[in-house]
Amino acid sequence: MKLILYSKPGCHLCEGLQEKLEQIAATPDLNSDINLEIELRDITTRDDWYQAYQYEVPVLFVAQDTENNGNAIERMISRPSPRATVKQLAQMLQKYI
Repeated sequence: MKLILYSKPGCHLCEGLQEKLEQIAATPDLNSDINLEIELRDITTRDDWYQAYQYEVPVLFVAQDTENNGNAIERMISRPSPRATVKQLAQMLQKYI
């Protein structure tokens, strides 16, 4: 599963979510059903991302490959609570695989 995390420098919520996602990716017990790939997108590097997400970060998408043309479809995932534990976040991600 490929996750796309839109974030910006200095965003504590973004950093916290990124850290939890990295823990899930690195912990076999938490990701037994998930082959997790995380792509970070800094919204300050592109004006269209900045305009779309400047007040919303962190924003999390799941990218799913399509069979027809090889392009991925990106679907937004509901923002997890900053208080969610790593285990709770892993369970939430199970819904998207």
